[in-house]
Amino acid sequence: MPIRNSTFYSDNRLDNFSNSMSEKTVLKKKKIKTILVSQPEPTSENSPYIALAENEKVKIDFRPFIHVVGATARDVRKQKILLPDYNAIIFTSRNAVDHFFRLAEEMRYTVPNTMRYYCQSEAIALYLQRYIVYRKRKISYGNKTIEDLANIISKNPEGKFLLPSSDKLKPSIPAALNKTGIDWQSATFFKTCISDLSDLKDVYYDILVFYSPSGIDSLYHNFPDFEQNDTRIAVYGKSTIKAAEAKGLRIDIMAPTPETPSMTMALQKYIRKINRGK
Repeated sequence: MPIRNSTFYSDNRLDNFSNSMSEKTVLKKKKIKTILVSQPEPTSENSPYIALAENEKVKIDFRPFIHVVGATARDVRKQKILLPDYNAIIFTSRNAVDHFFRLAEEMRYTVPNTMRYYCQSEAIALYLQRYIVYRKRKISYGNKTIEDLANIISKNPEGKFLLPSSDKLKPSIPAALNKTGIDWQSATFFKTCISDLSDLKDVYYDILVFYSPSGIDSLYHNFPDFEQNDTRIAVYGKSTIKAAEAKGLRIDIMAPTPETPSMTMALQKYIRKINRGK
């Protein structure tokens, strides 16, 4: 994946990160024309990425740098997981929701109406409607962070909790759940795998957008000799920042920050400074 030369350096600390640049620096930068987001293309017409492309006159492509492969019922049994043993499920992603209900069906387990669900965000909670009658279930959700969800769980700690997860569980999740004192267990219900990106070898993008450490790993797995040069790197979340820093990448755009809580907002701010000098 060839790239260009660059002289601009951004602060690598999320809490203190600022996209502010002097007008002189902005004018020296090459304008942004193309962006590659390392995620699947949005299916909603209301995606903020669509509005970003239209408003800023940039081309945005989407390509998953990683993909998910579901575990089998045999894989779950090898982990000594018996679904009837649990009366509460903790969901930290939509993938976890999909693969829990897929495996429940594969294992011929009928999820009881009394099952309690704890979701890391409201979006994940609403996603449950694909599988259950939402209004008739015991569903709680946090404000996007595992720490917030753990606080909610700690108020109703009775029972046995199951955390369906990927094979790459963030350390912050067990750390937060262990503090609650609940009886819980995690199990690998799906695996995160690196996608083949060989067709992008000779494709140029002005900005690469990453949402997870696995995306960074995929970049270097596919392109071991990758050199950043003039390619701008945008990252979301502290764990992704750490992964990018570990590879020696220069981070130009970060989210979330108090000023730009979403990636599209951070991209828009950066693009406007580069392309419009604002």
